[in-house]
Amino acid sequence: MSKTIVYVDGFNLYYAVKKHNAKWLDISVLCDRLLTQNEVVTIKYFTARVRSRLGDLDIHIRQNAYLRALQSNPKIEIIFGHFLTNDKWMVQTKDAGKDSQKIKKVQVIVTEEKGSDVNIATHLLVDGFQNKYDIAAVITNDSDLKLPVEMVRSVLNKPVGIICPHEHPSRELKKVASFFKCIKAETYKECQFPDSFADSIGKVHKPKEW
Repeated sequence: MSKTIVYVDGFNLYYAVKKHNAKWLDISVLCDRLLTQNEVVTIKYFTARVRSRLGDLDIHIRQNAYLRALQSNPKIEIIFGHFLTNDKWMVQTKDAGKDSQKIKKVQVIVTEEKGSDVNIATHLLVDGFQNKYDIAAVITNDSDLKLPVEMVRSVLNKPVGIICPHEHPSRELKKVASFFKCIKAETYKECQFPDSFADSIGKVHKPKEW
């Protein structure tokens, strides 16, 4: 079987599993389910650490539990980007499209995840140049990754597959992928961690809210 590294766009995947109520996802089991003809040697999970915020003070606790669950598998490597949080003035939805002199703006907190797409692209290219994989698979629907996928295929002559977490895949990514798959809702449900299991330091528990 072909030596394969899987690159996971953590927040792109998160919004899919959140929609399907399947956030306690065992990514290693998911990869084995989707890549039955591949030898998955490494799974690189790209994310950023969240902070507690108004209305959800425990969000970082839930994330830490999930990251610990992932780290119980030696195949999984976690690579961190970062968040930027800013106050912005934005038009209320009900006023959008109206006369600019009459619209009402509100100040909102906007949190943006930064760095993961660049990190994925960098690791995909460097790992390819170092011949760490025969095949790469990227779990994402972010068309910003089109160019690095093209570069790996055209310069390194290595296949790169795209595994889309969402129902409406990026046409741009689909064009450049060596192979393309969409994850079905039932597959998420079938690839969950146990609610409680042991790791090297004790018990890992699924957060109650999940």
